[in-house]
Amino acid sequence: MINIHLVPHSHDDLGWLKTVDQYYYGNKHNIQHAGVQYIFDTVVAELSKDSRRRFIQVETAFFAKWWEDQSETKKQLVKKLVNEGRLEFTGGAWSMNDEAAVNYQSVIDQFAVGLKFLNDNFGVCGRPRVGWQIDAFGHSREQASMFAQMGFDGQFFARMDQNDKNKRVDNLGLEMIWDASETLKELDFFTGMLYNHYSAPPGFCFDSLCQDDPIIDGRSYDNNVQSRVDDFINYASNLAGYYRSSHIMVPMGDDFQYENAYMNYKNMDKLIKYVNERQASGSKYNIIYSTAGCYLNSLHKSLQSWPNKTQDFLPHSHEAKSFWTGFFTSRPTQKRFERDGNHILQVAKQLSVLAELSSEKQTKDLDYLRQIMGVMQHHDAITGTEKQEVSNDYDRLLYDAILGGANTASDALRVLTNQPNCEFESCLKLNISECAFTKDNADDLMVTLYNPLAHTSTQYVRVPVKNENYQVTDEKGRVVASELFPVPWQVLALEFRNNDTQHELVFKATVNKIASYYIKKVDKVEDIDSIQPTQIKQAFNEEESKLETVVQNSLIKLIIDNNTGRLKTVEMNGVSENIEQSFGMYKTARSCHYIFRQDSDLEILEDAFDFTVYEGDSVKEVHQQINEWISQVIRIYEGVNRVELEWLVGPVPIDDELGKEIVTVFKSGIASDGVFYTDSNGREMIKREKDKREDFNPDLSEQPVSGNYYPVTSRMALQDANKRMVLLNDRSQGGASLEDGRLEMMLHRRHIFADGSGAAEAINEQQFGKGLIARGKLYLSLNAVEDKATASERKAEKEIHLPFWKFFSKTSNIQKEVTKSLPDFNDFPQSVHLLTLEPYSNDEVLLRVENFLDQTEGNVVSFNIRQIFDDLGGLEIRETTLDGNLPLSDMKRLKFHHDGSGPNPTAPEYFTSLHKPLAADKSQDASDFSVTLNPLQIRTFIIKKEVA
Repeated sequence: MINIHLVPHSHDDLGWLKTVDQYYYGNKHNIQHAGVQYIFDTVVAELSKDSRRRFIQVETAFFAKWWEDQSETKKQLVKKLVNEGRLEFTGGAWSMNDEAAVNYQSVIDQFAVGLKFLNDNFGVCGRPRVGWQIDAFGHSREQASMFAQMGFDGQFFARMDQNDKNKRVDNLGLEMIWDASETLKELDFFTGMLYNHYSAPPGFCFDSLCQDDPIIDGRSYDNNVQSRVDDFINYASNLAGYYRSSHIMVPMGDDFQYENAYMNYKNMDKLIKYVNERQASGSKYNIIYSTAGCYLNSLHKSLQSWPNKTQDFLPHSHEAKSFWTGFFTSRPTQKRFERDGNHILQVAKQLSVLAELSSEKQTKDLDYLRQIMGVMQHHDAITGTEKQEVSNDYDRLLYDAILGGANTASDALRVLTNQPNCEFESCLKLNISECAFTKDNADDLMVTLYNPLAHTSTQYVRVPVKNENYQVTDEKGRVVASELFPVPWQVLALEFRNNDTQHELVFKATVNKIASYYIKKVDKVEDIDSIQPTQIKQAFNEEESKLETVVQNSLIKLIIDNNTGRLKTVEMNGVSENIEQSFGMYKTARSCHYIFRQDSDLEILEDAFDFTVYEGDSVKEVHQQINEWISQVIRIYEGVNRVELEWLVGPVPIDDELGKEIVTVFKSGIASDGVFYTDSNGREMIKREKDKREDFNPDLSEQPVSGNYYPVTSRMALQDANKRMVLLNDRSQGGASLEDGRLEMMLHRRHIFADGSGAAEAINEQQFGKGLIARGKLYLSLNAVEDKATASERKAEKEIHLPFWKFFSKTSNIQKEVTKSLPDFNDFPQSVHLLTLEPYSNDEVLLRVENFLDQTEGNVVSFNIRQIFDDLGGLEIRETTLDGNLPLSDMKRLKFHHDGSGPNPTAPEYFTSLHKPLAADKSQDASDFSVTLNPLQIRTFIIKKEVA
């Protein structure tokens, strides 16, 4: 028999054409007819009428909102449906996240939030076993790795490059086993591609949003049972020819369907009845209500083998001229704002644990920030592919959530530092060197720094101040060297910026967890001079044109070409290379939120840059004016082994009625031979080869540039036998290497073309009545190619992703300080990252640790967490899967067989934990608290603690 698994589902975006609330409540039908609350109402009603019916629910954010409003009777009914497998949660994260622009930390967090809600309300029967990433615009290997580490059995998606899909259709390769990590073992992960997007078969959409005919089986002239069943069996017959197994999955649903579940189920009931009646006449088709989990179980029992997959599914193209590589950079300021949200979330979670915060408001604010960060991972949020009105709403939600998180962090600091009267204010405009608090209090200022990393870190701190003489001291009263730098005039020229602070005070701080520094005005002191600029004029004659400017410290030497104003040479780590940076644009009439379509070659901005050099003892800065709407500051810090490049771009001009993709290019002599590397969601690096894909030949005939763009969420690199050049970034962006030795990063986009890909409006962001201005940072590193040399890049990634968070208070509010002793994570090996420390329940803490080096960079490390356990008041500790919601000892994941791996198994096989899960209580010996981490391994623990 051919077993047809009908899978009823509704794909419900957490914002896209309408806001999250508008979608939930069914508001603004004139934009899109969608009301998610009614979907749950009617689906639950219809499932309860017939025990054969099934439905899969994916986005937990919407379900949780609906759940809150239900009566106890309705909740008991839903629990019964879940326990009986009739309502199956699939995916189960707070949102169906994007896979290109997200960082792994935020993905893990939002799965943890969604799965915890399901676990708390439905227990083991509510736990999803299958990923349902049907609408993400391409798929990352790291996402598959995270699914496997959470104990999922497999995943399904619906978007794939057209050429890849066509080849897989021909080769029975639509379902495969993905080797989801080069470093971690046993992460084979079943992955299936849906044939007809995630829609019902053509002609068989029975939803009220559709125009297809119902099945008419009464005594009517319009009775169409014979023709409808014929058509469906023809479709099923074709579909079965594209898959290896005797089981095929047919999704029944689409965007926001099932508001009228009665219509859907009534017609599906008839379809099942009449298709199966044909078996009496010899038909080999058997059709059932099913779920993604039931379908996957059936495949597992079939003992079939499947093709193998090792890289990823990025970028994605649905037609020859349409590579979905624009969204890697779309809405650059929102992409950065999302990173700020993650930053304060980690800080607030850690501080909540350390201060043992427990008030209802603090818990609520932290949960809200967790949830809004979950919303921001949605594939129409972090991607920037939503309508402008929806983007504004995301900003509103995230801003409110960040304020709540910052207030929670402040409450914690008042407890931990015994300073109940200090403000511990956060400044959210430091990206434009503005902070109202420091403007008025710079002669009476305490800067409290929180370090969310495991190990003591030394970083430079910049505080916006007025142009005065200042002295910085540490907690022991020792003077700390500081320097005063002017804020670039291009930033001061921002019309909306309050210009009371035109300088930044810079000093070096060393912080274990919490440290405070004090700033006060002083009379002129010799060693605290304001930095005077060295004026560099453009060269106007042949002799002067040979001049160059050298900017250097003990680690790095930069050479600026005086004739062009451009970076010319970089020396660091014993390596010297000619690296020229330029800026340019692709002019295009047809790019949109999703898609980058270049209509012409890159247009490099050829005019010479004006530049000014400011040199202090610790910091050197080169301020460059590229053109009227692009400027940059290049910085090197004493003791910091990377070059910081802070760019300012916008408003991007569109008066020629052409859109623009703004890029920066770093050109070197490194012989990279068409190969470069990009990170996968901030974790493993993936090798990229120009014009190539792993499993198929892409159609690059019309879009050779955009088809070679990849997502860069933290790092991109290229190298030859001797030298390696790396760019790290502070947000998700698109990147490419279109020529040997060259790295290109897209910084900003502005367009006037609204195509049919969704939003039906151009991505033409405005702020203060003008085109959007964006500011951000890139970090350049040059190194010799040596064994384990990239470990320093991974350490830099962590510092860039989670630097010190600054809190500001008036010194006059300080009482005598008695800072509480805190757990010390410095005993962790250097390659171990404190990925998560957060309140898990009233009497539990979640601790997640990661060995952030891969197999080429690091080794297996072991350490003991008994002291941390004791410091957190631990009574018991248990190990869980990555998400924190399943005891690791209970993990039993379906194992599938891939082609060429030996004879097929004779019975179904399973993956279980590769190590003995840690489980201990306070009465046990310290040796029972030993933790071993392989390269890139993450381990998650729940600590049950004493509650006062």
